[in-house]
Amino acid sequence: MQTMTKYALFLAIIGFGLLSCGRPIARFSYQETSRQAPDTVHFDNQSEKAETYEWDFGNGNQSTEADPVNRYIHSGNYVVRLTAAKGKKKRIMEKRIQISPPDKCLVEIETRFGNMLVELYDETPQHRDNFLKLAEEGYFDGLLFHRVIDGFMIQGGDPESRNAPSGKALGMGGPGYQVPAEFNSKYVHLKGALAAARQGDQVNPEKKSSGSQFYIVQGKPVSESNLQLTEARNGIQYTPEQKEEYMTIGGTPFLDQGYTVFGRVIDGLNVIDSIATVRTDSRDRPTEDVAMKIRVIK
Repeated sequence: MQTMTKYALFLAIIGFGLLSCGRPIARFSYQETSRQAPDTVHFDNQSEKAETYEWDFGNGNQSTEADPVNRYIHSGNYVVRLTAAKGKKKRIMEKRIQISPPDKCLVEIETRFGNMLVELYDETPQHRDNFLKLAEEGYFDGLLFHRVIDGFMIQGGDPESRNAPSGKALGMGGPGYQVPAEFNSKYVHLKGALAAARQGDQVNPEKKSSGSQFYIVQGKPVSESNLQLTEARNGIQYTPEQKEEYMTIGGTPFLDQGYTVFGRVIDGLNVIDSIATVRTDSRDRPTEDVAMKIRVIK
């Protein structure tokens, strides 16, 4: 009887092994470093005996790729779930990933050409806070880059551009208020600079900014002699670092101390170039709409 019991147990163990050998094993890893929003995480799938994969990254994004990549826009404590399947057999593994808030004040401008990550400067608090407020309200979502000049800049933020019919003249709209100028010699019109549009000096001698319209500088490399002329004409003095950047990556120095620079693109400069080269009409409006969506990174 004892011999039969051991034999039955042996058969049961063998049978379980035969059954379990075909089951998938869900396993994955990622580089566990300190992360700040926004951050892109690459997941290494180490599953075994699986045919399909379902990922839930905890922030509303999903994927069926074997080794996916997910971008976390906001900070938070996210549960990442991988379901590895083989036929009807499934196994699940979960891990938590912590994304900390950014050290800087950041927004992301989303377009069909890609996204631009923009730092807003604390030294221009009125422009910073106004831009954040409008972005949080969704004010910019669906608005167009309505004025685009290759080698100069791309401009948007006119509320009248949302769903504007082709050929409509744009550039006069706003939220009904202006923002006082906040000039700071630290921040100049280098490529990627985010600055506030405004009315001309004749009607706006205080150089107050539009409440919502802004432009992002593309510009071109500038010669040292050109910079010297700009310094003399505008009564400013560039630092060696500013001169070096103007001469290498470029910008539009003739606008310095005339328009408030309150941020800069720190990732996605190529998106500016892509937008700047689109076909435009006689008013510099793209013939195919370039819409935006702006999100605050928290």
